[in-house]
Amino acid sequence: LEFIRVLFRSVIGFIKMNLLLIDHEDSFTYNLAHLLSGFGNLEVKNFYDIKEKSIKKSDIIIFSPGPGKPSDYPVSLDIYNNYKSKKKIIGICLGFQLIANGEGGTISKQEKIFHGYQTYIRTNSKSLRFPNNALYQVGRYHSLKLKEPFNSSSMHITMRCEETNVAMCLESHKYDICGLQFHPDSFLTPNGKQFIRKIIQYKK
Repeated sequence: LEFIRVLFRSVIGFIKMNLLLIDHEDSFTYNLAHLLSGFGNLEVKNFYDIKEKSIKKSDIIIFSPGPGKPSDYPVSLDIYNNYKSKKKIIGICLGFQLIANGEGGTISKQEKIFHGYQTYIRTNSKSLRFPNNALYQVGRYHSLKLKEPFNSSSMHITMRCEETNVAMCLESHKYDICGLQFHPDSFLTPNGKQFIRKIIQYKK
């Protein structure tokens, strides 16, 4: 009975979390919004129309996919740098690249463009949110990648593409931050909801 009461309290608290999805005007944004809406109170705001009130009331900030490169979105980069130590942050595709760029990483073109591809990715022992050596199928829609070597004392590459070895996930060991280069919101990612659940439920 006590277990049920504890579980009920945790679920209620979980549902009441406020999620802010920053939209970079991408066609996938509302697929992602649909996926996120089951995890709390979701607000979607365009990247150029964000008010401080929305940021402050949020428990989780999610940077959406989008066209272009991180430097095209200075407002989003400023939000990342100002709140990375204060909020849980999730980045998807472009959002992953924003996180990498905010941590000093360089974003470059990859030799093979992945738009609408399903590939296998594998986790490593540095992951805090996912089991070691787990293999997943994911949907990818990107022509840019994180250039390596990527040197960060707190941010670790924790998933890689089995085919190209390109970085697919970044996790911070210092702050509550996780970025996915692939799309959990895509039908090409069968476990997309599981990825989001593990990231949101993770406690730093």
